[in-house]
Amino acid sequence: MNEIEAKSILNKTKRRDPWFLDDYTINPFSGCSFNCLYCYIRGSKYGEHMERKLGVKINAPELLEKALANRAKKKQHGIIVLASATDPYLQIEKELKLTRQLLEVILKYRFPVHIITKSDLVIRDLDLLKEIDEKAILPKDLPGLERGTIITFSFSTIEEKVAAIFEPGATAPSIRLKTLEACANQGFLTGVSMMPLLPWISDTTQQLEAMFSAFKKHLAHYVFPGHLTLYGDDPSSSKALVMRAIEKHYPELMPKYLEYFKNRTDMPAYYKKAFYTKMSELGQKNGLRNRIIP
Repeated sequence: MNEIEAKSILNKTKRRDPWFLDDYTINPFSGCSFNCLYCYIRGSKYGEHMERKLGVKINAPELLEKALANRAKKKQHGIIVLASATDPYLQIEKELKLTRQLLEVILKYRFPVHIITKSDLVIRDLDLLKEIDEKAILPKDLPGLERGTIITFSFSTIEEKVAAIFEPGATAPSIRLKTLEACANQGFLTGVSMMPLLPWISDTTQQLEAMFSAFKKHLAHYVFPGHLTLYGDDPSSSKALVMRAIEKHYPELMPKYLEYFKNRTDMPAYYKKAFYTKMSELGQKNGLRNRIIP
């Protein structure tokens, strides 16, 4: 673990993302021990094993105290996303309780919060998140939002074997599903970031129907899906790591992945059109909206 003295911790976004509703973002850690192969922040800075260069912003609570005091004084309350570039509930958070300290500051200044995680550790902080849910000052330009806490669980698959390949350090999908249900049962607005789906692995009709059915069963309120995007040319980039995983575990898919990603980062337009049409159909079939706000 590398201790980092950060210069700032609260990032103001240029525009609010329609899925994540982020006015501000906070990343208490640099790097990520979940080590997902497809992660967009990958590259030579972290190497192939991101957990080896995990950084902890030890002065984050003090920085956030100053930043939110200033924003609150100016009545600039907005949704804080934890986290945009790494998971706020990495394994090390069990001992450090850094994310919990940040939530205490967020509660103090009554900012709404959106937790995005692959971990079940969020259960530990439901007491604070419940208070934030009740006391947060909500953005006036989001009239459909009535809750101060949003909890979103990230999935690229619900298959344990697939997850072990592409997100080897993350909490197992079965545990994530149970945690999703536990949060919903305690009255939280909660749902799924279903991204990135893996072409011909977790985006097949059979897999998609199983995923939407599971999310409905475990009481998700919303599901917003996203297709795979791969970046970089160096050996530690998401493109290189995913392609090596495909070559090793799914060699029959290698020609298709090469066709789509050899000279591009994104899926072709016809795929994306069919993808979002199918997602819309499955969402309607299962009564799951594709946005947080109805």
